[in-house]
Amino acid sequence: MAALAVLYVGDYLSVRIRAVHPKPADPFESLNGLRILAIPEKNGKTEYELDVQNPEQTVCCVHSLFPHYGCSPCWYVKPKINKPIPM
Repeated sequence: MAALAVLYVGDYLSVRIRAVHPKPADPFESLNGLRILAIPEKNGKTEYELDVQNPEQTVCCVHSLFPHYGCSPCWYVKPKINKPIPM
C-alpha cells in the first residue's frame, strides 16, 4: 500500500511540475470526438446515429498514470473517445 501511495505522489509531482513550467511536454490535453449514439432496435440490430443536440465532445486528459485535477489519464480516454454511447 505504501508503494502505491509513493507512486501516486510521484505521479502528482510530475504533473504539477510540468504544469507550472509549460513546455511542449504540457501534461494536459484536450481531445475532440464525435458523439455517436448506439440505439438498439427490436430486431436485435444496433443503429448508429450522430447526436444531433451535442454532436461533438471535448474531453480533458492528463499525461500521467492516475487522474489529476478532474481529468482522466490520456491512456484511458484516447481509446474510449470514439466509442459509441449505448442508449
